[in-house]
Amino acid sequence: MSSESAPPGTRFAARVEYDGRSFHGWQYQPSRDHPTVQATLEAALSQIANQPMVTGCAGRTDTGVHGFAQIVHFDDPVGRSEKAWVMGTNSALPSTVRVHWAHPVEDDFHARFSAELRTYRYVIANTRVHPAQLAGLVTWVRRALDADVMNKAAQALVGEHDFSAFRAASCGANTPMRRVEQISITRRGDLVVIEIAANAFLHHMVRNIAGSLIMVGSGLRTADWFRDIFRGRDRTVAADTAAAAGLYLIHVSYPDRFGLPPVPEGPMLLSAVT
Repeated sequence: MSSESAPPGTRFAARVEYDGRSFHGWQYQPSRDHPTVQATLEAALSQIANQPMVTGCAGRTDTGVHGFAQIVHFDDPVGRSEKAWVMGTNSALPSTVRVHWAHPVEDDFHARFSAELRTYRYVIANTRVHPAQLAGLVTWVRRALDADVMNKAAQALVGEHDFSAFRAASCGANTPMRRVEQISITRRGDLVVIEIAANAFLHHMVRNIAGSLIMVGSGLRTADWFRDIFRGRDRTVAADTAAAAGLYLIHVSYPDRFGLPPVPEGPMLLSAVT
């Protein structure tokens, strides 16, 4: 982490981690009664810059959704160092938000529009009793889940498709077409982990997919049912939206030319689970 000041006007990319339980989503809201990650981060950055700061982000997470590797960009108006943007900003942030690195990038970098892939993980505690220490960090499903069956059913999503079956009614995207590069469902002890990478996501897309896959994994629905509702493009016949708890934005991929630092596996609660 460099202590050398950057020239004023330098664009920075930064990795931000946050506990979504504390916020009403990422995006700024005018009401002070609804704290958001964006407003909290920009207030801290503004203290370091001594003037108002504005950020762009890779993806707008909803209320209760966590960011392990949310990527943001901002323009440095005064010429601070990487260390100042990380250490100084963290000193002004609540413990539920942390900046892990700030990296100078070319002026054409944009956290949203330069991104090539976004990866989410949905973590399910598949135990008979709700785990007290993971409340709000995982979704709890008591009924036994077959991760292998879920994984096989999920492969129908790979490729470029119309994801209307898993699109929220409030979604404002211009098109339901999205390209899923990979999806996997694996078991790690008592945790079942859904990981999905795509060029972009519709509103509630991951949680809607998770809700239907949970039905398949629990034996309440079949893989054929999952395939048919997906192809049918009718949201009303799919399962309910899964809870926000347990959903993490874990990685955003960018062209190598931007030279962004690597991101470890996340969320951290998985790092010691086999």
